[in-house]
Amino acid sequence: MTKPTMTLTQLTTRFSTEDACKQFLTEKRWPHGVECPRCHNKKVYELKARKFHWVCKAKDCGGRNGYRFSVITKTVFENTNYPLRTWFQVVYLMTQSKKGMSALQIHRQIGSGDYRTAWYMCHRIRAAMKDGGYAKLMVEVEVDETYIGGKDSNKHWNKKEGKRKMESSKATVIGAISRKGNVVCKLIESADRVTMSRFVRETVAHNVSLVATDEHSGYYRLAQDFPHETVNHSKKEYVRGNVHTANLDSFWSLLKRGVMGTFHKVSKAYLPLYLAEFSYRHNNRENADIFGDVIAQC
Repeated sequence: MTKPTMTLTQLTTRFSTEDACKQFLTEKRWPHGVECPRCHNKKVYELKARKFHWVCKAKDCGGRNGYRFSVITKTVFENTNYPLRTWFQVVYLMTQSKKGMSALQIHRQIGSGDYRTAWYMCHRIRAAMKDGGYAKLMVEVEVDETYIGGKDSNKHWNKKEGKRKMESSKATVIGAISRKGNVVCKLIESADRVTMSRFVRETVAHNVSLVATDEHSGYYRLAQDFPHETVNHSKKEYVRGNVHTANLDSFWSLLKRGVMGTFHKVSKAYLPLYLAEFSYRHNNRENADIFGDVIAQC
């Protein structure tokens, strides 16, 4: 990852007051001038009696009485008791930790009274890291699937998948990565051909020079729309010329080390948020101001 523009010490010094945090948030949230978060009207009036508060009197918004809002209105920081100084520290820690930082670690760092408070803050920030506006992947693209969850051999005897006809507890994740570029990954319910083909068509541009996958049957018909090549992992074939999934395998390895070593357990319900966090950090690995960009998205 690129060296950040600030160290943690510099961050706490720069944002030692709430006003400093609010000024930074204002500049990041509205770089072209403050606008109403409800109707996006740019003609708003600052309340002199209350700093970092404005009123919108647009006809279809606030009307005569006006719609009052602050710098934290409709952000992840709204309706919380923790100061922005603490939120900024949590954002910084999450963006600079390559394998992620657990809510328990955050809880110890910020001294929150309850672990659940730190857990709530982390999930709010992960939700802000979602990036649905990415361009389709170009040039050479790798596509692969992986499975997140504990090993069956480590489970209690009555919870093993072979007992009592239990369904697999592993979550299926599919991903695509542009070599030296961005990664996109998604939780899917089933690794069938329709689901996997749809993901590739939604994620990968049609004018790519290569789509490299393994021999999974879900990729069987990709050759109809893409220059598709496969490597046969079941026969110990992992690379053939420029056909391989090594870059995506590295991302999966980082994700799984984070899940097992940092978070220890991730429920299927919240897995998409963790995927968003790891993808966002990877896609912004060359961004020295990743902290500022996450603040802007909050």
